[in-house]
Amino acid sequence: MNPNQNQSVNSAPAPTPETSPPPAATAPDSASAGASAAGSVPPAEGAEPLAIPQTLTAEQIEDLTARAAKAEENWDRYVRAVAELDNYRKRVARERTELVQQANERLIRDLLPVLDNFEAALAAATSAEQFESFKTGVGLILAQLRQVLRAAGVQEIDARGQPFDPAQHEALAHQDSTEVPDGHVLQQVRKGYRLNGRLLRPASVIVARQPAA
Repeated sequence: MNPNQNQSVNSAPAPTPETSPPPAATAPDSASAGASAAGSVPPAEGAEPLAIPQTLTAEQIEDLTARAAKAEENWDRYVRAVAELDNYRKRVARERTELVQQANERLIRDLLPVLDNFEAALAAATSAEQFESFKTGVGLILAQLRQVLRAAGVQEIDARGQPFDPAQHEALAHQDSTEVPDGHVLQQVRKGYRLNGRLLRPASVIVARQPAA
């Protein structure tokens, strides 16, 4: 073998090993990323981490079924209670209206004879000679009307000579007078009325005032 050939073989550069490219970074999947993120947030103080079972046991399924049945039962009770309350309100309103109508009907029925007597009195007053009879008849009718009103709970307020009471009297004017004490009712212009103790209409009065010296 030629020495020059050996030298050339020995002096040939040694082959360089191939460099493989660095492994590509793989993005973490969403599940692992979510688990990592969830794991990085500490739970609230005093709160236990929520454990979500992958499967439900027979006892858990039975408990959920019972809870659902109970919730449905409570909902049915609520719906029935609302319907019963609405029916109760309607019944009370209807009974109240009927009661008022019956009360008005009874009062009007009692007033019809008074109306008949007024018509009869007017029909009988055909001449001046019958005036006294007419006056007597009207007085009887007035007494009958007052009796009907008293039976219905109506009470007259007689304010003549009484101390002025703003809860029952309405002052139309003040007039100097020595007939009654100062601040007392001098004249009653229109009567007042109460119904079962409740004021219907105040008495319209003129109040006495002490004359100036």
